[in-house]
Amino acid sequence: MINNEKDLGVGIALLERLTTQTLPRAFEIKKKVDRGEQLIEWDIDFLQKLLERAEEIKPLVDRNPEYQGVYAQAVHLYKEITERALLNEKESAPPG
Repeated sequence: MINNEKDLGVGIALLERLTTQTLPRAFEIKKKVDRGEQLIEWDIDFLQKLLERAEEIKPLVDRNPEYQGVYAQAVHLYKEITERALLNEKESAPPG
């Protein structure tokens, strides 16, 4: 259960942004790295902001367990993207 009205308002706003903006862009990046492509600066900036937001909202998630599932999925998606992007970078590096 949401602890207070402020958490409820913040949670609703974050979930709205997550579903309409953040996840669609993250899934686009995931498809890109799954194809073996490298990240461009814009992708890296987006992922950095995503990580910063995740750290900012962690206290809200800790106070409201009902957000933990979606939070964990978003963090896992970030991890999948960054791991694959790193692999793509290594594979494209000249041997040496």
